[in-house]
Amino acid sequence: MAEGWQGEVGLTGAVLAVAMAVRLAVGLHPYSGMGNPPKFGDYEAQRHWMEVTINLPAKEWYVHTERNDLGHWGLDYPPMSAYQSYAHGLLVRAFEPAAVELGTSVGYETESSKDLLRATVLVSDLLIMFPAVFLA
Repeated sequence: MAEGWQGEVGLTGAVLAVAMAVRLAVGLHPYSGMGNPPKFGDYEAQRHWMEVTINLPAKEWYVHTERNDLGHWGLDYPPMSAYQSYAHGLLVRAFEPAAVELGTSVGYETESSKDLLRATVLVSDLLIMFPAVFLA
């Protein structure tokens, strides 16, 4: 019985290692919209959602206002995703505040901010997605 359990743990570890290696390898390449204004691609969408959620009250996240232009990657995922953007935004702001400064960070693209945003994906995968998949 113990052997079967150990085998499952080993397989789970191997799957986790391969999944993380793929994510890290993908992170070595450019992202869609890189350096391409005015939308700047998926990176800008994720960065902007962090900007909105950490700088505006929750009641303004899904509303077009002077401070929240829904035409520029308006937040369009359910609130749980918005709170995830909020948590990641706090992390990014701790290390690179200019990346999530309200109103002045549109199109903000630096190597360090790219690495930070990619790190938030890895953290989410390790803390939320992988446990959900393996414990289901």
